[in-house]
Amino acid sequence: MTDMRGKRVLVTGASSGIGFEAARDLARMGADVVMLVRNEERGEAARSRIATQTGSTRTELLLSDFADLESVCSAAAEYVRRYDRLDVLLANAGAIHAHRQITGHGNELTFQVNHLAHFLLCSLLEPFLLASAPSRVVTVSSDSHWAAWRGMRFGDLTYERGWNPFAAYAHSKLANIMFCYEHTRRLEGTGVTSTVAHPGLVRTRFGHEGYGRFGTLIELLSPVIAATPKQGADTLVWLASSSEVEGESGTYFFRRRSHRSSPVSHRVDAQRRLWEISETLTGTGG
Repeated sequence: MTDMRGKRVLVTGASSGIGFEAARDLARMGADVVMLVRNEERGEAARSRIATQTGSTRTELLLSDFADLESVCSAAAEYVRRYDRLDVLLANAGAIHAHRQITGHGNELTFQVNHLAHFLLCSLLEPFLLASAPSRVVTVSSDSHWAAWRGMRFGDLTYERGWNPFAAYAHSKLANIMFCYEHTRRLEGTGVTSTVAHPGLVRTRFGHEGYGRFGTLIELLSPVIAATPKQGADTLVWLASSSEVEGESGTYFFRRRSHRSSPVSHRVDAQRRLWEISETLTGTGG
């Protein structure tokens, strides 16, 4: 086990699934873990389980609802108020929705929760990552991004045309990967690294409702074909902690190995454009 004592880690979506498993493993390694969760009751139950199972008393909660960008800003401000460093940001929180929804900020909900909220959180906490360097950003994506084979829908980011749950999810996961690639260029020489990972098909309740009949099929087959949440979290924890990937940046991983992402994810002009649009949509530009 990597010794993470003295390291502060922020894990989003940490109350269940692979986020919980990652938070627990990092706490077991000795890290000071901040669990960013949407629901305080569920978050406290998860924090209590981690304390009981690991003996760690250095795990705390931070509340935020990624459907509301003001809530993300408030969580970042609270983090700044409480802490003085950030060694690892594990951007894990994600969602798939059964119906198209537009947030109060005018964004398609899946795109905001899975990409824009993490973009905003990372931007607001970047001074802490820079001050704590060498530090790491680890983003959870998915091979579902291959379904967005035409690339980012810059002319229709709110998906007014052709929306369906899986298409919107794939679009947001493509954004996660392109964020990592552009982030790496912008971080060059800072000591902060950015990687992205596919956890594989994991045996959780995530997305079953949003996938409709396909989700029902996944639920029926997952005990046979899917990994456990702990197995799904393994590569994330490794990227957050291991000396084997010290200095590694701009790489997509699966099962601790470099993994191929789609051709459209490597379009540098599109990566830069996505970054600039994300700055505009989150108010972090300029």
